[in-house]
Amino acid sequence: MKKVILWFMCISIFISCSSSSDEIQTITVDKLQEIIIKDRNIQILDVRTSTEASDGVIFNAIQVNLVSGSFKSKAIDLLDKEKPVYVYCKSGRRSKIAAGILYKNGYDVFNVRGGYVAWEKKMIKNINKE
Repeated sequence: MKKVILWFMCISIFISCSSSSDEIQTITVDKLQEIIIKDRNIQILDVRTSTEASDGVIFNAIQVNLVSGSFKSKAIDLLDKEKPVYVYCKSGRRSKIAAGILYKNGYDVFNVRGGYVAWEKKMIKNINKE
């Protein structure tokens, strides 16, 4: 039952954020890596579950589970509105929803296309090049 409620909540959030999602900027993991190299003091937000995040995170990411029920309040407490926020999840779906919530609350948000899956593939590809 708890899972049904969480999924219903996610669908509701998705529907309410769909209009602003067209205004959310999307970047690739390649671009994110360039940004991290230039500025190690950026805000990266991981919206996966803690179980998913235990597999690894992108450089010093702040972890706030989108489906926790208190995502908005936790994210707003932890993030600085004066700095851009780079949001990712496992593959890019939940991060788009989270980016929509943050955008509606005045943040400059970038959704990371492909999420952690794309980041991990990039890192493995980089290791194989060496």
